[in-house]
Amino acid sequence: MEQYVCNYCGKKHAITPVIWKCTCGGVLNLIKDTPKINVASWPRYPNSLWRYLETMPFEKESKTWKSITMGEGQTPLIVLDTLEPNTYVKVDYMMPTLSFKDRGAAVLMTKAKELGVSKVIADSSGNAGTAIAAYAARCNIACDIYLSDETSPKKIAQVKAHGATIKQIQGSRADIAEAAQQAIKEEEVFYASHVYNPYFYEGTKTYAYEIYEELNGALDTLIIPVGNGTLLLGAFYGFKELFANGLIDKMPKIIAIQAVNCSPLVEAFNNGDLSAQPVMNKGTLAEGIAIAAPARSPQILEAVRETNGDFITIEEDEILSARAKLSDKGFYVEVTTAANYAGYLKYKKEPEEKIIVPLCGAGIKSK
Repeated sequence: MEQYVCNYCGKKHAITPVIWKCTCGGVLNLIKDTPKINVASWPRYPNSLWRYLETMPFEKESKTWKSITMGEGQTPLIVLDTLEPNTYVKVDYMMPTLSFKDRGAAVLMTKAKELGVSKVIADSSGNAGTAIAAYAARCNIACDIYLSDETSPKKIAQVKAHGATIKQIQGSRADIAEAAQQAIKEEEVFYASHVYNPYFYEGTKTYAYEIYEELNGALDTLIIPVGNGTLLLGAFYGFKELFANGLIDKMPKIIAIQAVNCSPLVEAFNNGDLSAQPVMNKGTLAEGIAIAAPARSPQILEAVRETNGDFITIEEDEILSARAKLSDKGFYVEVTTAANYAGYLKYKKEPEEKIIVPLCGAGIKSK
């Protein structure tokens, strides 16, 4: 029987439509064995992230995903510049809702469908809400999305287009999450959280699997933006599974990027702390990583340290400059992705170091 385990106190919980955190307040992980990866099985599945279905915690006979998928995954890996042949960008904005969050949303909503859920609630800075709304529509599941009253109008329009009910909240990102969690408690419905629900990470881990296939092996370094850590942790878990199966011979180093104006993880990392203390968000253009109190900070810090990685902080003017530079190369990205590229520009790389820079969201989403 599938179970969750608390990352803090170790208590086990049955997987139900309404549980989303431990009674002690800790975040939940899935109890599962490291999957045995059968590369030969991948071509039997469609050319999407579902080719890795057998590594996900679904029943082998599960067909639910077939009616939900929109072909998400298998995004291009492209050499950024002929002058830098070892630096690649993975264009994850080439997804159904134009961001990497489709990876997690597709898998999470498939699980929600299997659990017989009739309504979900999610909170988001924009992209996760859009992705959950789209896949909820595919599942014929009612959906409320909690957003800031300052969210990009383009992201709000996307969420509305999928038929979700939008709840705009005045206040910080933490205030928005709190409002959604209060509604979850009152309505007793499924919390489709890209932060709290570990099934979301079963989707984002496919990022690592795709890189393995595209490079025929491992890379040296992954430069990745981090707020709540949904892509960073997913990639870390995916590479750990590949390493445990002997398909790669080393873990890539994780270089995590935060904006100077909201960088709780950087402070914790530099102080040698095991978890991050909440900070005041001073305001940053990179709204997707403006998370003042990341719920999974211990796991994020552990992932960076375990891979001998590091953190880089970005100033606001560096974000806009990096966005213009990427546009000059043909890539029109949203502002948070530009912050990630700004981190790459500050990173001191070795001559032959093989690096991947995720392009997480499309520029058309930004204000």
